[in-house]
Parts: sequence; structure tokens; C-alpha cells
Amino acid sequence: MGQLPENSTNTLRIAFVKALWHAKIVDQCYLSCAERMKESGVLHEIDIFDVPGVLEIPLLAKDLAKSGKYDAIIASGFIVNGGIYRHDFVSTAVIDGMMRVQLETDVPIFSAVLTPHNFQESKEQIQFFFDHFKVKGREVADAALMMLQVRNKVKQTA
Repeated sequence: MGQLPENSTNTLRIAFVKALWHAKIVDQCYLSCAERMKESGVLHEIDIFDVPGVLEIPLLAKDLAKSGKYDAIIASGFIVNGGIYRHDFVSTAVIDGMMRVQLETDVPIFSAVLTPHNFQESKEQIQFFFDHFKVKGREVADAALMMLQVRNKVKQTA
């Protein structure tokens, strides 16, 4: 992918916000995202921010976006079905909040917040999502790099 940033430091600044619920699973997203960013060859710095749960992601994302320090924000969390339908409302609130923040601040926010319908804390499902968050980390890194590249291109032609 190569060069990307058109900012004062010539280094892409990314904030990575991750929820602490199911941290061992969610951490895999950050680790594979950081690995993929390194593989891309794009100069970058990633600052990590932990929040208690996914509902706190939009507010911290807004604070980070308004700071002016970041080219992009990536958020990761795991919203599980605890036997009630609350998880659907939580996931909608989080995604809507992140979308609203990016549109208000003009700082792109990328989601690796996942909501499986029937997660059970069995060894097999824990391993499945542990591995799945590795995949999502690479995908969210690629999405962020692609979108930032497209936005830079648009800004240069404006």
C-alpha cells in the first residue's frame, strides 16, 4: 500500500479503542490490526484506549476525534447475547453512536464491534471468536487504510 498520510507529521495517527468485556478475545483484533498496519508499509502510530464496555466507545471516540490528533479511530468490542434481547439494542446504540461521531467530526471511525446472535462460553465458541477477531483485525486495518487513501485522493483533487 505504501505512502498515505498528508498531515503535518507524515505519519498516520490512529486511535484504537477496545472494550474490556471478553478482553482476551477483543485483544486479538488489536494485535492483528497492528500487525497488518505494519505489513502495509504505511508510517503509522497507534494509541490504544481501553473502555469498560462497548457503550463507552462512542463517547471516547468523540473525545478522540475532537482532539484533532487522529486521522482515524478504530473500535473493537464483543457484544454477546446474555439470554435477553438487550444485545440488539446495545449494538444498535454503539454503531449509531460511532456513525454520528464520524459525521459530526469528519474523522473516520471503523468498527470491529461484533454481535453474534448465540454466543455461549464454550471452549469451541471462545476459540472460534478468538480466531475470528484476528481476521476482523486485519480487515479493519485494510478498510481504514483504503478509506484514508480514498479521502486523501479526494482532498487532493478538490
